[in-house]
Amino acid sequence: MSVRKLKDTVLVKISETAEKLFGQVPDQFEISFPPNTDLGHFAVECFGLAKQFRKSPAEIAKKITEKIAPDDVIQEANASGPYLNIKLFPDVLFGDVCSEIISENHKYGESSHGQGTRVMVEYLSPNTNKPLHLGHLRNGALGMSISKILEATGHWVVKANLINDRGVHICKSMLAWKRWGGNSTPESEGLKGDQFVGNWYVRFAQEADKIQNLEDDVQTMLQQWEAGDPETVKLWKTMNNWVYDGFAETYKNFGLEFDVFYYESATYKMGKDVIQKGLAKNVFSKDDHGNTVFHLPTAEFGQEKSGDAKKVTVLRPDDTSLYITQDIATSILKIEEHKLGFSIYVVGSEQEYNFKCLFQILSSLGYEWAKDCYHLSYGMVYLPEGKMKSREGKIVDADVLIAEMKKLAVAEIRQRDPEDRLSDNEINHRAKKISVGAIKFYLLRVRPTQTINFDPAESISFDGFTGPYCQYAYARICGILAKAHGRTNNVHGCDFSVLGNPEELLLLQKLIQFPEEVNNAVEEFNPSKIAVHIFNTAKAFNQFYNKHHVLRAENEKLVTARLMLIKATAVVLKKGLELLGIEVLENM
Repeated sequence: MSVRKLKDTVLVKISETAEKLFGQVPDQFEISFPPNTDLGHFAVECFGLAKQFRKSPAEIAKKITEKIAPDDVIQEANASGPYLNIKLFPDVLFGDVCSEIISENHKYGESSHGQGTRVMVEYLSPNTNKPLHLGHLRNGALGMSISKILEATGHWVVKANLINDRGVHICKSMLAWKRWGGNSTPESEGLKGDQFVGNWYVRFAQEADKIQNLEDDVQTMLQQWEAGDPETVKLWKTMNNWVYDGFAETYKNFGLEFDVFYYESATYKMGKDVIQKGLAKNVFSKDDHGNTVFHLPTAEFGQEKSGDAKKVTVLRPDDTSLYITQDIATSILKIEEHKLGFSIYVVGSEQEYNFKCLFQILSSLGYEWAKDCYHLSYGMVYLPEGKMKSREGKIVDADVLIAEMKKLAVAEIRQRDPEDRLSDNEINHRAKKISVGAIKFYLLRVRPTQTINFDPAESISFDGFTGPYCQYAYARICGILAKAHGRTNNVHGCDFSVLGNPEELLLLQKLIQFPEEVNNAVEEFNPSKIAVHIFNTAKAFNQFYNKHHVLRAENEKLVTARLMLIKATAVVLKKGLELLGIEVLENM
């Protein structure tokens, strides 16, 4: 019997008993777990039945308890105030849950809730004037995890990356290299392409403080690019290709995957066309300065101090585009090309107002699907000294952070291997998975909207609320199972009636809850639901293992049953970490 059927069996039994007692089928039930495993295995609160049955929740729970008949699944029932607690026979509870998890293996926790729905997750959206930084890593970790969770619940997912490859900021790097680069290349300087180009962006900012007309010169370069000047376009392509080569290396190191790429340079003209058509339909209008603008509905956006409606500029007086121009075009392209059910934009919280405006514009243009666009907003990632500023070079470079985290992981591994049994290759292999997993877990363990103060030393710790702690719990189980010599091959021949102490029950509860937490994560677009649950599962395993023997348990039946329990735990830990984009290790 599956976990879902096990719960349904309990609910049906309670519902049938309630109908006999009160003459009505209960409208609703909430099934959960008692705060203390001594009370029971499942709990049903009766608050929602008080109005229907015209009795207090405590009286309802008491009467159902007195009448519910034990069977081959339910061992006993008891009331605790407004809660009805149910105990199942251990062989049914542990046997059915562990059997389902072990047989389903990596499919456990998956569902078909989103079957038939196509969804695009647009994430990262880097600029081609600088390398990726810590903020991009949070974006990337969120984008990949949300994609994996959606896929696990049956959605057809398209992972997209919108590259901001044109504009003034790109021309700043180009102009700086043209003025002072001296034909240098990433190869000649021994740098990744994105880091090389990013250095010229910083150089521009430094020179702009000293050279009065440099900002005017960069505007001229942008105009030359938009006019298709061959020399400017050639330089643009060369420097962007350097950046793409650098990005690709970082994507691989951090485990970021994309199905499609959109480029601002390829969509901004379409955006202009859409706006011209909108002008003809009076969706847009011209203001006194010659800007093409969209007037925002006052009901949703309020008014200016003057009493006028707020407005968004979508084209400048010279018909040059803005970010929102290409955003409009890309949004339309995405839906038309991929027939999406809904579209998710993973972008920082500072863009919340812009996305609210974008979705309103799309709706006013007549696109009904605008209501199915969702901005997954996330908070800033701060350093000890404050906010990152890329134009000043004050950023945590993603590549540098990953490399430094790997060094911390190597040091931790060597400390745990005092006899130097591990080869350098094995240490590096483990350190890479541990360090990347540490970063991802730290960035995903809190709600997306929460601000993060990133602490490398805390994130890499093998103790506490961290990725390595969860990875280590999985590796610990793998070590035990490796010593079991095949005693976990026949789950159906196992006697689970010997299980049932508080630590075993607490661990089993975490395994039962996993599919529900996956669904919660999807409904809220919140991977922290899974991160927290996987940590609590690892913690429950450690509490169990620190108190009870597995391979040296009192008898063979108990050894086998506990092996099955931790084997099921390994399945959940691995699947949960996988949904966070974190790889596991069988040895740490």
